[in-house]
Amino acid sequence: MSSAILHADGLPRCSWPKQDPLYVAYHDEEWGVPEWDDRALYEKLMLDGFQAGLSWITILRKRGNFRRAFDDFVPEKIARYTPKKVERLMQDAGIVRNRAKIEGGVNSARAYLKIMESGPGFSDMLWKHVGGTPIDHKLGSRSRPPTESDESRAMSKELLSHGFKFVGPTIVYAFMQAVGMVNDHLVTCHRHAACAKLAKAAKRK
Repeated sequence: MSSAILHADGLPRCSWPKQDPLYVAYHDEEWGVPEWDDRALYEKLMLDGFQAGLSWITILRKRGNFRRAFDDFVPEKIARYTPKKVERLMQDAGIVRNRAKIEGGVNSARAYLKIMESGPGFSDMLWKHVGGTPIDHKLGSRSRPPTESDESRAMSKELLSHGFKFVGPTIVYAFMQAVGMVNDHLVTCHRHAACAKLAKAAKRK
């Protein structure tokens, strides 16, 4: 992993957003921030599934299109999608037109609803894999975050058992980074301390 990069605004950041304004905004405002909302977690997991084989910036640039096409990722709506709806999505140039991923999103919506109806909820099911508290890897300039972990493997296994698709350990680990289950900002990045503070607040709560 590269050292933090000093940007023109005087703030050091992880190197991966480079200078792309959209990517920098995502890095500063979303990535690594603990997310607890059930529906928001479902949306992010689905988008990470669509990312498989692609770059995240590609999905990020299409996120508005995805939200429009998939009814703002409301699982109750997606779970009722018909084969005709899937065909319409396959004609939508604004999203990733991959039939397996689209159908996987529908299956995952149905699995999500079953979890919400029969268990403690989607958020609780996921967060239990990190003990309810974000893991801080405290990455230095010579550190490399893992591409998967024991926690992501366990979470992947549980999601698959419920019928979710495109939730392998690597995809799940990227999801965990994004929703703040792990803090993989470099310690020299200005967002590391901010996300760590949010994690402590969540732990106290």
